[in-house]
Amino acid sequence: MVIDKIENLEKYASLNPLFAQAIEFLKSTDLNAHEIGKVKLQGDDLVVNFAQARPKTKEEAKLETHNRFIDIQIPLDGVEVMGYTPRADLPDAEYNAEKDITFYPGLAESYLTIKPGMFAIFFPEDGHAPGVTPDGVKKVIVKVLV
Repeated sequence: MVIDKIENLEKYASLNPLFAQAIEFLKSTDLNAHEIGKVKLQGDDLVVNFAQARPKTKEEAKLETHNRFIDIQIPLDGVEVMGYTPRADLPDAEYNAEKDITFYPGLAESYLTIKPGMFAIFFPEDGHAPGVTPDGVKKVIVKVLV
């Protein structure tokens, strides 16, 4: 997991061959003005999802992991709390291969506050519970093939 300020995102370009293309899109796009929906930058291997998350409590935010994709999550217009638990500390649970997601019961071990101007990167080994927000939040979720 990585948490940092958006101006430092380029420092992480070497972590995955598709990160440079994702970063270029994020830098050259007015993210706040973009409409809700998906933009495919490289087929299904690199997808940018502009989403409006509804208000959610820690209890409603399910812990999840992905096997095939890395998530870059960027809140745009509100504070978002994201839960984190290392995948190695999570119990066995059923994997949905079609949606590339595994959900886990219970709360995360820790919670981090991500504000506009920041981002979080979750790798397959990172259990995360995104979307905890009292008011909802417009956000960007970049799905990057491992």
